[in-house]
Amino acid sequence: MKKPSKPSQSKSVPDKRSITAASSAPFSRWRFYLILFFIFVAFALLVGRAAFIQIIEPDNLIHQSDLRSVRSKTIHSARGIISDRNGEALAVSVPVEAVWADPATIIKKGSLQDKNRWYALADVLGLDRQGLIKRIKDNDTRRFIYLQRQVNSAMANYIRELKLPGVGLKAESRRYYPAGEVSAHTVGVTGIDGHGLEGVERSYDKWLTGEAGKQIIRKDRYGRVVENISLEQSEAGKPLQLTIDQRIQAIAFRAVKQAMADYRATSASAVMVDVKTGEVLAMVNAPSYNPNNRADYQNFKMRNRVITDAFEPGSTVKPFVVLAALENGVADTHTIIDIGDGTMRIGGAMVRDSDKIPGGKASLQMILKKSSNVGVSKLSLKMPIEAVLGMYSSVGLGETSGLNLPGESIGIFPNRQRWSDFERATIAFGYGLAITPIQLAHAYATLGNMGKYQPLHLIEGHRQDNLEHQVASTKNVHDVLEMLETVTQKGGTAVKAAVPGYRIAAKTGTSRKAIAGGYSDEYFAYTAGVAPVSNPRLSLVVMVNEPQGDSYYGGAVAGPVFSEIMKGALQILNIAPDENRFEQDKKN
Repeated sequence: MKKPSKPSQSKSVPDKRSITAASSAPFSRWRFYLILFFIFVAFALLVGRAAFIQIIEPDNLIHQSDLRSVRSKTIHSARGIISDRNGEALAVSVPVEAVWADPATIIKKGSLQDKNRWYALADVLGLDRQGLIKRIKDNDTRRFIYLQRQVNSAMANYIRELKLPGVGLKAESRRYYPAGEVSAHTVGVTGIDGHGLEGVERSYDKWLTGEAGKQIIRKDRYGRVVENISLEQSEAGKPLQLTIDQRIQAIAFRAVKQAMADYRATSASAVMVDVKTGEVLAMVNAPSYNPNNRADYQNFKMRNRVITDAFEPGSTVKPFVVLAALENGVADTHTIIDIGDGTMRIGGAMVRDSDKIPGGKASLQMILKKSSNVGVSKLSLKMPIEAVLGMYSSVGLGETSGLNLPGESIGIFPNRQRWSDFERATIAFGYGLAITPIQLAHAYATLGNMGKYQPLHLIEGHRQDNLEHQVASTKNVHDVLEMLETVTQKGGTAVKAAVPGYRIAAKTGTSRKAIAGGYSDEYFAYTAGVAPVSNPRLSLVVMVNEPQGDSYYGGAVAGPVFSEIMKGALQILNIAPDENRFEQDKKN
């Protein structure tokens, strides 16, 4: 019997030649090259893209990198000190800190859960507890918000000890005013960002601020500085010295504040000028405000009324009408004016004198001493209107003071083609024009400087000698000053403005406040003058706005304030008393 034969191995084992033939088939080689092609294309694209990014357009990625790592830090400059003429500081910068928060980090770390520490933060900052937490939640996507600006060092140290995640402190400075409300209107105030808002702080903001510096650094992801790229040093603000004498300023402020209280007035102001140099020695207003307390910033308190409020000057301009008459030759020191019974009809209107003025004939000296409206009206009507207005203008009325303070008013200076006789008469006793206290002080300073116009200035070293000029003859000015001296003597309207031991030339004024359609029942009371007459050094104007009660005349209300301020200033400046020839006459 035959054994079954084994299957042939050639049927189960592939032939090597067939394998080789299959691997070298045309379609397999094509696939290999196709893959190589795609690899090459991808590589070429990557190389091309890299070349494009790094060679052709590298700035975009550099910019993106810088956005994530480069930081610019402003280096604030110290604001310049403001001081008075004697070097006493009126405005200085003190270091403080700002409290900021990163709401996104606070929410992410869940630090609001520790409410006791957040309540402590709210309490020290004077904020509402729930209001603070709500503010953080409402700004949960923001990375920076201020919680409080300009906190003192004690508060800043307490906040550091709280160690609240996402809460930090940033160094800044705050302006401090040692003089407080005494010099607030002159010096002014800065805002929360350190720039001037009022007064000298605003007018000379660029000078005081200087130039801020800048530091550019690179930080890593953990906030560590890894590179200092550049540094621009800051330039400190320059100091500013005022012509103000803080000693006189304090006396003047105390006097006007007391007058405002005594007469229940709306406001009171005073301004003093050195007649020889044009330097403003004092400029005060009541009510005032505390520049160190932002809650006290109210518009009616912050207004510098010495330069912003214009009023009809009343009888205080009468000396300039007399001076104009002397200059134009229509009168001399021996001229006698018939004022009759103290009334004068001009057309359908009437000019009246006070009941206290006796009628009859009066010299120029008596007209000023008794403040006769009829007398100066007759002098004005003898001259062209241009002579009176020209004299007003030449002594500084109707022009800006040149002090470069914000908000100054030029007042109202009439300029008509035709003038009625009544208008020519009333403008001689201060109606029909409006001026500011600083303009009136400048006019009396020109009178005290023997007719030499001297520009005013508030900054030491800013004197403009090239603008000096003579506006009237020295003799005529001297004669007017001697006439004005009698106004402060017995029988004059400014007796209460006198200063014992000194010869004072002053003129009082009382004018009704103009309103729409006429005049109200409220008054301005003021006294203006110079001292000492033998060698004038100081010009002073005091104005009390809307004094209440029966006593509202300038001599009774503003006269005592004038005397108090002038007396203090003469003593502080060590100006020797001069002989009072009227007292000598009494002895003889």
